Amino acid sequence: MSSQEKLARGCPSSTVAGSTAKLDVFNWLKDVPNILNPDDIVEVRFKNTRKDYYRNVNGLKLKEGDVVAVEANPGHDIGVVSLVGDLVLKQMNRHKVTYVDGELRKVYRKAKPVDIQKWEEAMALEHDTMLKARKIAEDLRLDMKIGDVEYQGDKTKAIFYYIADERVDFRQLIKVYAETFRIRIEMRQIGARQEAGRIGGIGPCGRELCCSSWITNFVSVTTNAARYQEISLNPQKLAGQCGKLKCCLNYELDSYIDAQKDFPPNNIPLETEKGNYNFLKADIFKRLYWYAPAEHQPGGQVAISVDKVKEIIRLNKAGKKVPQLTSEPVAVEQAEVLDYHKVVGQDSLDRFDKPSSSRNRRKKKRRKPSNRSNNPSSSSSNQKPSGNSKNHGKPRKPRKR
Repeated sequence: MSSQEKLARGCPSSTVAGSTAKLDVFNWLKDVPNILNPDDIVEVRFKNTRKDYYRNVNGLKLKEGDVVAVEANPGHDIGVVSLVGDLVLKQMNRHKVTYVDGELRKVYRKAKPVDIQKWEEAMALEHDTMLKARKIAEDLRLDMKIGDVEYQGDKTKAIFYYIADERVDFRQLIKVYAETFRIRIEMRQIGARQEAGRIGGIGPCGRELCCSSWITNFVSVTTNAARYQEISLNPQKLAGQCGKLKCCLNYELDSYIDAQKDFPPNNIPLETEKGNYNFLKADIFKRLYWYAPAEHQPGGQVAISVDKVKEIIRLNKAGKKVPQLTSEPVAVEQAEVLDYHKVVGQDSLDRFDKPSSSRNRRKKKRRKPSNRSNNPSSSSSNQKPSGNSKNHGKPRKPRKR
Protein backbone atom coordinates (compact mmCIF):
# COMPACT_ATOMS: atom_id res chain seq x y z
CA MET A 1 0.00 0.00 0.00
CA SER A 2 1.44 3.36 -1.02
CA SER A 3 1.75 6.30 1.35
CA GLN A 4 -0.98 8.19 -0.50
CA GLU A 5 -3.41 5.28 -0.10
CA LYS A 6 -2.62 5.15 3.62
CA LEU A 7 -3.34 8.83 3.96
CA ALA A 8 -6.63 8.53 2.12
CA ARG A 9 -7.83 5.52 4.11
CA GLY A 10 -6.63 6.82 7.46
CA CYS A 11 -4.53 3.74 8.14
CA PRO A 12 -4.16 3.32 11.96
CA SER A 13 -0.57 2.17 11.63
CA SER A 14 0.49 5.39 9.99
CA THR A 15 1.11 8.69 11.73
CA VAL A 16 -1.21 10.63 9.48
CA ALA A 17 -3.65 13.28 10.59
CA GLY A 18 -7.13 12.00 11.14
CA SER A 19 -6.21 8.43 12.04
CA THR A 20 -8.07 8.85 15.33
CA ALA A 21 -11.46 7.16 15.23
CA LYS A 22 -13.32 10.00 16.90
CA LEU A 23 -12.54 12.33 13.97
CA ASP A 24 -14.58 10.13 11.64
CA VAL A 25 -18.22 11.05 10.95
CA PHE A 26 -20.92 8.68 9.70
CA ASN A 27 -22.64 10.41 6.79
CA TRP A 28 -26.25 9.28 7.10
CA LEU A 29 -27.23 11.71 4.30
CA LYS A 30 -24.81 10.16 1.84
CA ASP A 31 -27.53 8.88 -0.53
CA VAL A 32 -29.50 12.16 -0.45
CA PRO A 33 -28.80 14.69 -3.23
CA ASN A 34 -26.82 17.76 -2.16
CA ILE A 35 -29.57 20.39 -1.86
CA LEU A 36 -28.95 22.35 1.36
CA ASN A 37 -25.24 22.81 0.65
CA PRO A 38 -25.07 24.61 -2.73
CA ASP A 39 -21.70 26.22 -1.91
CA ASP A 40 -20.20 22.74 -1.59
CA ILE A 41 -18.61 23.22 1.83
CA VAL A 42 -16.48 20.27 2.98
CA GLU A 43 -15.14 19.23 6.37
CA VAL A 44 -11.37 18.66 6.59
CA ARG A 45 -9.64 17.00 9.53
CA PHE A 46 -6.09 17.50 10.75
CA LYS A 47 -3.94 16.23 13.59
CA ASN A 48 -4.81 16.61 17.31
CA THR A 49 -8.61 16.44 16.90
CA ARG A 50 -8.51 19.61 14.80
CA LYS A 51 -11.21 20.13 12.19
CA ASP A 52 -12.22 23.02 9.99
CA TYR A 53 -14.57 23.80 7.11
CA TYR A 54 -13.60 25.00 3.64
CA ARG A 55 -15.40 26.12 0.50
CA ASN A 56 -14.80 24.11 -2.66
CA VAL A 57 -14.50 27.12 -4.97
CA ASN A 58 -12.83 25.21 -7.83
CA GLY A 59 -15.63 22.65 -8.12
CA LEU A 60 -13.41 19.65 -7.39
CA LYS A 61 -15.04 16.24 -7.22
CA LEU A 62 -14.18 15.51 -3.60
CA LYS A 63 -15.11 12.47 -1.58
CA GLU A 64 -14.39 11.32 1.93
CA GLY A 65 -10.75 10.29 2.34
CA ASP A 66 -9.28 12.63 -0.28
CA VAL A 67 -6.09 14.44 0.72
CA VAL A 68 -6.39 18.14 -0.14
CA ALA A 69 -4.37 21.32 0.09
CA VAL A 70 -6.34 24.08 1.81
CA GLU A 71 -5.82 27.75 2.58
CA ALA A 72 -3.85 28.61 5.72
CA ASN A 73 -2.26 31.64 7.32
CA PRO A 74 0.39 31.79 5.98
CA GLY A 75 0.78 29.37 3.08
CA HIS A 76 -1.26 26.21 2.76
CA ASP A 77 -2.02 23.17 4.90
CA ILE A 78 -2.66 19.50 4.11
CA GLY A 79 -5.67 17.63 5.48
CA VAL A 80 -8.06 14.77 4.81
CA VAL A 81 -11.67 15.29 3.73
CA SER A 82 -13.86 13.75 6.42
CA LEU A 83 -17.36 14.81 5.35
CA VAL A 84 -19.19 16.12 2.29
CA GLY A 85 -22.81 16.88 1.49
CA ASP A 86 -25.70 18.39 3.45
CA LEU A 87 -24.54 16.98 6.79
CA VAL A 88 -21.62 19.43 6.76
CA LEU A 89 -23.97 22.32 7.62
CA LYS A 90 -25.20 20.49 10.72
CA GLN A 91 -21.65 19.75 11.81
CA MET A 92 -20.71 23.42 11.48
CA ASN A 93 -23.14 24.25 14.30
CA ARG A 94 -21.26 21.91 16.65
CA HIS A 95 -17.67 22.89 15.89
CA LYS A 96 -15.71 26.10 15.74
CA VAL A 97 -15.47 27.52 12.21
CA THR A 98 -12.64 29.78 11.06
CA TYR A 99 -13.65 32.79 8.93
CA VAL A 100 -11.36 35.18 7.02
CA ASP A 101 -13.03 38.56 6.42
CA GLY A 102 -16.40 36.95 7.04
CA GLU A 103 -15.86 34.11 4.54
CA LEU A 104 -14.74 30.52 4.76
CA ARG A 105 -11.27 29.52 3.66
CA LYS A 106 -10.82 27.77 0.32
CA VAL A 107 -9.81 24.36 -0.92
CA TYR A 108 -6.95 24.90 -3.37
CA ARG A 109 -6.50 21.49 -4.96
CA LYS A 110 -6.10 17.81 -4.35
CA ALA A 111 -2.74 17.11 -2.79
CA LYS A 112 0.04 16.28 -5.23
CA PRO A 113 2.76 13.72 -4.50
CA VAL A 114 5.14 16.60 -3.80
CA ASP A 115 2.73 18.05 -1.24
CA ILE A 116 2.34 14.69 0.52
CA GLN A 117 6.09 14.11 0.58
CA LYS A 118 6.68 17.52 2.15
CA TRP A 119 3.89 16.87 4.65
CA GLU A 120 5.42 13.54 5.69
CA GLU A 121 8.79 15.25 6.19
CA ALA A 122 7.13 17.84 8.41
CA MET A 123 5.42 15.18 10.52
CA ALA A 124 8.72 13.33 10.93
CA LEU A 125 10.16 16.41 12.65
CA GLU A 126 7.37 16.76 15.24
CA HIS A 127 8.67 14.36 17.89
CA ASP A 128 12.23 15.71 17.96
CA THR A 129 10.90 19.26 17.96
CA MET A 130 8.70 18.50 20.95
CA LEU A 131 11.64 17.11 22.96
CA LYS A 132 13.82 20.12 22.16
CA ALA A 133 10.95 22.49 22.98
CA ARG A 134 10.50 20.87 26.40
CA LYS A 135 14.22 21.24 27.13
CA ILE A 136 14.17 24.94 26.18
CA ALA A 137 11.11 25.62 28.36
CA GLU A 138 12.82 23.85 31.26
CA ASP A 139 15.99 25.90 30.83
CA LEU A 140 13.93 29.10 30.93
CA ARG A 141 12.27 27.84 34.14
CA LEU A 142 8.75 28.25 32.85
CA ASP A 143 5.93 26.49 34.73
CA MET A 144 4.48 24.81 31.65
CA LYS A 145 4.64 21.55 29.70
CA ILE A 146 4.81 21.15 25.94
CA GLY A 147 2.28 18.42 25.20
CA ASP A 148 2.61 18.12 21.42
CA VAL A 149 3.82 19.88 18.28
CA GLU A 150 1.96 20.05 14.96
CA TYR A 151 3.66 21.24 11.78
CA GLN A 152 1.72 22.87 8.99
CA GLY A 153 1.69 21.00 5.69
CA ASP A 154 4.13 23.36 3.97
CA LYS A 155 6.59 23.44 6.96
CA THR A 156 6.24 27.21 7.38
CA LYS A 157 4.44 27.14 10.75
CA ALA A 158 4.22 24.97 13.85
CA ILE A 159 1.61 24.86 16.62
CA PHE A 160 3.00 24.16 20.10
CA TYR A 161 0.33 22.72 22.44
CA TYR A 162 1.16 23.41 26.08
CA ILE A 163 -0.36 22.77 29.51
CA ALA A 164 -0.09 25.27 32.35
CA ASP A 165 -2.00 25.79 35.59
CA GLU A 166 -1.36 29.54 35.63
CA ARG A 167 -0.75 32.23 33.07
CA VAL A 168 2.71 31.97 31.49
CA ASP A 169 4.74 34.77 29.94
CA PHE A 170 6.33 32.99 26.99
CA ARG A 171 7.45 35.99 24.94
CA GLN A 172 11.10 35.07 25.44
CA LEU A 173 10.23 31.42 24.74
CA ILE A 174 8.77 32.28 21.33
CA LYS A 175 11.93 34.16 20.36
CA VAL A 176 14.11 31.19 21.28
CA TYR A 177 11.80 28.78 19.42
CA ALA A 178 11.87 30.94 16.28
CA GLU A 179 15.66 31.14 16.33
CA THR A 180 16.04 27.41 16.97
CA PHE A 181 13.48 25.93 14.57
CA ARG A 182 13.38 28.71 11.91
CA ILE A 183 9.60 28.58 11.57
CA ARG A 184 6.60 30.64 12.57
CA ILE A 185 5.44 29.81 16.12
CA GLU A 186 1.89 29.56 17.46
CA MET A 187 1.25 28.69 21.13
CA ARG A 188 -2.06 27.00 21.95
CA GLN A 189 -3.08 26.08 25.49
CA ILE A 190 -4.90 22.82 26.19
CA GLY A 191 -6.23 21.13 29.32
CA ALA A 192 -5.37 17.87 31.03
CA ARG A 193 -8.38 16.13 29.47
CA GLN A 194 -7.30 17.09 25.94
CA GLU A 195 -3.80 15.81 26.63
CA ALA A 196 -5.09 12.46 27.87
CA GLY A 197 -7.31 12.24 24.80
CA ARG A 198 -4.34 12.62 22.48
CA ILE A 199 -2.03 10.27 24.39
CA GLY A 200 -4.70 7.59 24.83
CA GLY A 201 -4.68 4.56 27.10
CA ILE A 202 -6.84 1.89 28.73
CA GLY A 203 -9.31 2.86 31.45
CA PRO A 204 -10.20 0.87 34.59
CA CYS A 205 -13.16 -0.61 32.70
CA GLY A 206 -10.74 -2.38 30.34
CA ARG A 207 -11.73 -0.34 27.28
CA GLU A 208 -9.94 2.43 25.42
CA LEU A 209 -10.31 5.87 26.99
CA CYS A 210 -13.51 7.58 25.90
CA CYS A 211 -11.71 10.90 25.41
CA SER A 212 -9.34 9.27 22.91
CA SER A 213 -11.93 7.14 21.10
CA TRP A 214 -15.19 9.06 20.64
CA ILE A 215 -15.68 12.08 22.95
CA THR A 216 -15.25 15.35 21.04
CA ASN A 217 -16.80 17.87 23.45
CA PHE A 218 -15.83 17.76 27.12
CA VAL A 219 -18.57 18.43 29.68
CA SER A 220 -17.70 19.61 33.18
CA VAL A 221 -17.91 16.90 35.85
CA THR A 222 -18.54 17.76 39.51
CA THR A 223 -18.67 15.76 42.71
CA ASN A 224 -22.47 16.22 42.75
CA ALA A 225 -22.61 13.55 40.05
CA ALA A 226 -21.08 11.07 42.51
CA ARG A 227 -23.39 12.17 45.32
CA TYR A 228 -26.53 11.66 43.23
CA GLN A 229 -25.39 8.13 42.37
CA GLU A 230 -24.47 7.25 45.97
CA ILE A 231 -20.80 6.72 45.04
CA SER A 232 -18.12 6.99 47.68
CA LEU A 233 -16.16 10.23 47.36
CA ASN A 234 -12.82 8.52 47.02
CA PRO A 235 -10.47 10.65 44.86
CA GLN A 236 -8.40 7.65 43.81
CA LYS A 237 -11.44 5.89 42.34
CA LEU A 238 -13.22 8.93 40.92
CA ALA A 239 -10.20 10.41 39.11
CA GLY A 240 -9.17 9.31 35.64
CA GLN A 241 -5.76 9.17 34.04
CA CYS A 242 -5.85 12.91 33.44
CA GLY A 243 -6.16 13.57 37.18
CA LYS A 244 -9.67 15.01 36.78
CA LEU A 245 -13.02 13.45 37.59
CA LYS A 246 -14.00 10.67 35.21
CA CYS A 247 -16.23 11.70 32.31
CA CYS A 248 -18.29 8.51 32.73
CA LEU A 249 -19.76 9.89 35.96
CA ASN A 250 -22.14 11.89 33.74
CA TYR A 251 -23.34 8.92 31.66
CA GLU A 252 -26.07 7.67 34.05
CA LEU A 253 -26.53 10.89 35.99
CA ASP A 254 -29.81 11.81 34.28
CA SER A 255 -31.35 8.43 35.12
CA TYR A 256 -30.43 8.81 38.80
CA ILE A 257 -31.79 12.37 38.96
CA ASP A 258 -35.10 11.32 37.36
CA ALA A 259 -35.44 8.38 39.76
CA GLN A 260 -34.92 10.61 42.82
CA LYS A 261 -37.41 13.32 41.92
CA ASP A 262 -39.99 12.20 44.52
CA PHE A 263 -37.49 10.97 47.13
CA PRO A 264 -37.72 12.54 50.61
CA PRO A 265 -34.63 14.23 52.12
CA ASN A 266 -32.32 11.75 53.82
CA ASN A 267 -31.05 14.11 56.52
CA ILE A 268 -34.27 13.81 58.57
CA PRO A 269 -34.14 11.09 61.28
CA LEU A 270 -37.15 8.82 61.74
CA GLU A 271 -38.69 8.97 65.22
CA THR A 272 -40.14 5.81 66.76
CA GLU A 273 -41.30 4.87 70.26
CA LYS A 274 -38.09 2.83 70.68
CA GLY A 275 -35.75 5.59 69.51
CA ASN A 276 -34.60 7.49 66.46
CA TYR A 277 -33.18 6.02 63.27
CA ASN A 278 -30.66 7.76 61.03
CA PHE A 279 -30.21 7.39 57.28
CA LEU A 280 -27.45 4.99 56.25
CA LYS A 281 -27.64 4.36 52.49
CA ALA A 282 -30.07 4.14 49.60
CA ASP A 283 -30.87 1.77 46.74
CA ILE A 284 -32.21 4.28 44.25
CA PHE A 285 -33.67 2.08 41.53
CA LYS A 286 -35.25 -0.32 44.06
CA ARG A 287 -36.64 2.72 45.90
CA LEU A 288 -35.31 1.61 49.28
CA TYR A 289 -33.81 3.60 52.16
CA TRP A 290 -31.64 1.89 54.74
CA TYR A 291 -31.75 3.18 58.31
CA ALA A 292 -29.74 2.30 61.39
CA PRO A 293 -30.54 3.06 65.06
CA ALA A 294 -29.01 6.15 66.60
CA GLU A 295 -26.03 5.89 68.95
CA HIS A 296 -26.21 3.68 72.04
CA GLN A 297 -29.26 1.83 70.74
CA PRO A 298 -29.39 -1.85 69.88
CA GLY A 299 -30.62 -3.01 66.49
CA GLY A 300 -29.45 -3.61 62.94
CA GLN A 301 -30.09 -2.04 59.57
CA VAL A 302 -33.66 -1.64 58.42
CA ALA A 303 -34.75 -1.42 54.77
CA ILE A 304 -37.80 0.80 54.23
CA SER A 305 -39.48 1.79 50.99
CA VAL A 306 -39.44 5.43 49.93
CA ASP A 307 -43.22 5.75 50.15
CA LYS A 308 -43.21 4.47 53.72
CA VAL A 309 -40.40 6.85 54.66
CA LYS A 310 -42.44 9.79 53.40
CA GLU A 311 -45.42 8.60 55.44
CA ILE A 312 -43.31 8.30 58.63
CA ILE A 313 -41.83 11.78 58.12
CA ARG A 314 -45.35 13.18 57.70
CA LEU A 315 -46.46 11.52 60.96
CA ASN A 316 -43.37 12.81 62.82
CA LYS A 317 -44.11 16.37 61.69
CA ALA A 318 -47.63 15.96 63.09
CA GLY A 319 -46.14 14.93 66.47
CA LYS A 320 -46.81 11.21 66.14
CA LYS A 321 -44.31 8.39 66.46
CA VAL A 322 -44.58 4.97 64.88
CA PRO A 323 -44.25 1.96 67.23
CA GLN A 324 -41.16 0.54 65.48
CA LEU A 325 -39.47 0.15 62.10
CA THR A 326 -39.80 -3.20 60.40
CA SER A 327 -37.53 -4.15 57.56
CA GLU A 328 -39.25 -4.88 54.28
CA PRO A 329 -38.34 -7.99 52.30
CA VAL A 330 -35.61 -7.27 49.77
CA ALA A 331 -35.65 -9.28 46.58
CA VAL A 332 -32.39 -11.15 46.07
CA GLU A 333 -31.43 -12.00 42.53
CA GLN A 334 -30.76 -15.69 42.07
CA ALA A 335 -27.69 -16.75 40.15
CA GLU A 336 -28.41 -18.08 36.70
CA VAL A 337 -28.14 -21.85 36.43
CA LEU A 338 -26.05 -22.80 33.41
CA ASP A 339 -27.27 -25.69 31.32
CA TYR A 340 -23.81 -26.27 29.85
CA HIS A 341 -20.31 -26.95 31.13
CA LYS A 342 -18.46 -23.72 31.84
CA VAL A 343 -14.99 -24.48 30.57
CA VAL A 344 -13.49 -21.01 31.03
CA GLY A 345 -14.06 -20.79 34.78
CA GLN A 346 -13.11 -24.33 35.75
CA ASP A 347 -9.53 -23.38 36.70
CA SER A 348 -9.24 -20.85 39.47
CA LEU A 349 -6.49 -18.24 39.34
CA ASP A 350 -5.44 -19.02 42.92
CA ARG A 351 -5.29 -22.79 42.46
CA PHE A 352 -1.50 -22.73 42.93
CA ASP A 353 -1.75 -20.75 46.16
CA LYS A 354 -3.54 -23.52 48.03
CA PRO A 355 -1.17 -26.11 49.59
CA SER A 356 -1.78 -29.58 48.21
CA SER A 357 -2.09 -32.70 50.38
CA SER A 358 0.94 -34.34 48.72
CA ARG A 359 3.05 -31.35 49.62
CA ASN A 360 1.99 -31.67 53.26
CA ARG A 361 2.90 -35.36 53.26
CA ARG A 362 6.36 -34.56 51.93
CA LYS A 363 6.89 -32.03 54.71
CA LYS A 364 5.96 -34.61 57.37
CA LYS A 365 8.46 -37.09 55.97
CA ARG A 366 11.25 -34.53 56.08
CA ARG A 367 10.75 -33.83 59.77
CA LYS A 368 13.55 -35.13 61.99
CA PRO A 369 12.62 -37.87 64.50
CA SER A 370 12.43 -36.74 68.08
CA ASN A 371 15.09 -37.82 70.64
CA ARG A 372 13.62 -40.97 72.18
CA SER A 373 16.26 -41.15 74.92
CA ASN A 374 14.79 -38.07 76.49
CA ASN A 375 11.33 -39.52 76.29
CA PRO A 376 11.29 -42.82 78.21
CA SER A 377 7.53 -43.07 78.02
CA SER A 378 7.63 -43.56 74.27
CA SER A 379 6.25 -46.94 73.35
CA SER A 380 8.24 -49.57 71.59
CA SER A 381 5.75 -49.57 68.77
CA ASN A 382 7.10 -46.21 67.59
CA GLN A 383 10.69 -47.52 67.35
CA LYS A 384 12.07 -48.59 64.00
CA PRO A 385 12.67 -52.34 63.69
CA SER A 386 16.29 -53.40 63.48
CA GLY A 387 17.74 -56.03 61.27
CA ASN A 388 17.58 -56.72 57.61
CA SER A 389 15.23 -54.54 55.64
CA LYS A 390 13.85 -57.62 53.92
CA ASN A 391 12.47 -58.94 57.20
CA HIS A 392 10.85 -55.65 58.07
CA GLY A 393 7.33 -56.22 59.33
CA LYS A 394 7.79 -60.06 59.73
CA PRO A 395 8.23 -61.95 63.05
CA ARG A 396 11.75 -63.22 63.71
CA LYS A 397 12.38 -66.94 63.96
CA PRO A 398 14.23 -68.10 67.10
CA ARG A 399 17.76 -69.31 66.59
CA LYS A 400 18.54 -73.00 67.12
CA ARG A 401 21.12 -73.80 69.71
